Amino acid sequence: MKTKQLSTLLIVSAFMLISATVSAQVLQFLPKNSSITINGTSNLHDWKSSTSQVKGQLVFANDNELKSLHVEIPVKSIKSGEKLMDSKTYETLNADKNPNIVFRMTDVVSAQRNGNDLNLTVSGNLTIAGQTKKVILKAKGKTNGAGVYNFNGDIQLKMTEFGMKPPTALLGTMKVGDQVRLQFDVSLQDNQRASAN
Repeated sequence: MKTKQLSTLLIVSAFMLISATVSAQVLQFLPKNSSITINGTSNLHDWKSSTSQVKGQLVFANDNELKSLHVEIPVKSIKSGEKLMDSKTYETLNADKNPNIVFRMTDVVSAQRNGNDLNLTVSGNLTIAGQTKKVILKAKGKTNGAGVYNFNGDIQLKMTEFGMKPPTALLGTMKVGDQVRLQFDVSLQDNQRASAN
């Protein structure tokens, strides 16, 4: 009798686990349709660097509840179009020791879905140049109904908050401002639907 009950319990548990896995919607970033842009200032001129190389995933449970978000940006994929600027960027971010900028969601502040439109606000740990800081990230999104999601937003950061010293160039005549604005316009695709196509 006990063996039968144990077998039934194991079967039910396995079914619940499989159901939970199947109902999860895993979205992967699409680099070719994504861009991350860092906008900054200096005493000489404004500047910007960008990359499309964003990796990670966003997971919804039951198509509505946001469960996790993990983002990685390879530092040396960030380009400005100027070799000196890129070199200063990698040096400031200590790219050799800290090759990725990483964001990991810890809490959902709010998640609203209205038809194909989504508004997400999450908190999480942002790691830059080996330093981690808790940040709030807001994103507006839209889905085309075919498993592709687009999100955009921005966040203001200070280099010194992550232990970085704003770089200088041209023998100190150019000084970069501490505050930068990170903009994102990214696309993600549902793994299961992508595999079916």
